[in-house]
Amino acid sequence: MSLQTLLDAPEEMRNQKWEVDFFTAFVDESVHLVYPDPKPGPDKWPYMMAQTTATTYPAEPTKKLLHWLHDKGIGLVINANKKLPDYVFTYGMIWNFQETGKFISDFTSISDTKLELDTNQNYYYGYPSQTFIPPYARKILKDFFLQQGVISPKVVLLSKNESDFDLCFSLESLGNPPPKEHEGILEAISWFLPSHYRLCLISEKNLPKFQAL
Repeated sequence: MSLQTLLDAPEEMRNQKWEVDFFTAFVDESVHLVYPDPKPGPDKWPYMMAQTTATTYPAEPTKKLLHWLHDKGIGLVINANKKLPDYVFTYGMIWNFQETGKFISDFTSISDTKLELDTNQNYYYGYPSQTFIPPYARKILKDFFLQQGVISPKVVLLSKNESDFDLCFSLESLGNPPPKEHEGILEAISWFLPSHYRLCLISEKNLPKFQAL
């Protein structure tokens, strides 16, 4: 199915299959930049704005643009000139594509439930490898924390079953933010990471040693 046919589909028809078909068609097409520099989106994150129709800028192969973006900490908005953009790619989606060839990895074995610690249960633990968070993406995430005044965020991977891991950030290393801020912090962190990563904020107390990000 052509990209234009997919973009002509009404919002109510844009389900998971549409999304998969869109990704497949999109990466083989070209887009036109709207501005030469990134602009803040409604969520305040930086995005390159691009259109599938002509602008004052020449067409750029999508794969070339995505490769340029993958280590910049910038997202991508497609057709923001419409009432609703056709698609918004977070930075985490872009580097996930660079590493895996997929914008959204389908890990059906991962549940949506949040990690709840049970003091009577043993947990597997580890630390994010360079495959889990590549050095360039790690640097961008660390730069984000530094902008928030967090000098050395600490993390650990925890799992109940040695296969589904939660990426846990130390509350102490983040300055012990109040619980009412936790959801917003996790939402901000998630923009930098692939959408299938499970995240949590947790105290270091009675847990394996956390490691600097």
